[in-house]
Amino acid sequence: MDHSGHGMTMDLPPFTLGRGLHWSADPFFLVACLLGLGLYGWGVVRLVRRGDKWPVMRTVSFVVGVLTIMLVLCTRLNDYGMVMFSVHMVQHMVISMLSPILLLLGAPITLALRALPTAGRGRKGPREVLLMFLHSRYMRLLTHPAFTIPLFIASLYGLYFTPLFDFLMESRTGHAVMMAHFLAVGVVFFWPIIGVDPGPHRPGHLMRMLELFAGMPFHAFFGIALMMASEPMVGVYEHPAASLGIDALSDQTAAGGIAWAFSEVPSVLVLIALLFQWKSSEQRQARRQDRAADRDGDKELEAYNAYLASLNARGR
Repeated sequence: MDHSGHGMTMDLPPFTLGRGLHWSADPFFLVACLLGLGLYGWGVVRLVRRGDKWPVMRTVSFVVGVLTIMLVLCTRLNDYGMVMFSVHMVQHMVISMLSPILLLLGAPITLALRALPTAGRGRKGPREVLLMFLHSRYMRLLTHPAFTIPLFIASLYGLYFTPLFDFLMESRTGHAVMMAHFLAVGVVFFWPIIGVDPGPHRPGHLMRMLELFAGMPFHAFFGIALMMASEPMVGVYEHPAASLGIDALSDQTAAGGIAWAFSEVPSVLVLIALLFQWKSSEQRQARRQDRAADRDGDKELEAYNAYLASLNARGR
């Protein structure tokens, strides 16, 4: 591995899927993923031990979400992503548009609020701090569409088409920071739209769909811009190593195609999840209305029985 004016270069053989899936862990993401799985598992076990239930599909969704992060950042895909634009784009799309959706459907904050013990009157423990954070002005700003949608778009155009991208790609640390940023932006963008966890910004289901479609087209436009370019647009991938056997412009075109095609994946997943959430919400509301109607009917029946009883007493 040697440093050049165009960032990091690696002598890697031509990319194949089997070779890319070999283990090559990024230390930061490996520790973070294992810690996330451990804490989530602790929460589920704590609930089960006290007799509470936790939906299996939420656990499955969260675990698969963590595994997608490990797939793109703890295998040799991460090594190839440093030198091949197309592989990097796979990492970016998964980490920003697939992993966040799966993690959010796992409802980790709801699990934490149910599993963490209360600190007691007048004291603040982890649960109380988490609740304060969820209801803070900072979170209201962070989850508002006027902030999340521009941030989602700026993370593409403001990063790839400025010198910042080349600067971050100069080191593995910079690359890890970039990937952490992509993950955080994806979580912030999809949380108000699809998140099961409580949050300060929770619009209706129709508005959530509008928020989704407000951001997705820009990913497609970004991919088209890369595909139609007549020269390399990102400096760090301008001179690929000869051992890779690739052409920089062809690799960029492939990266653009991945960005364009992948924008459809989260749209479909989110729409399916939203429809299920919408249906469940309607069913819960209908059950509440039925219970209210039953209570009203019981009250009417009790009043009628009392009236009959009073008539009977007068007759006697």
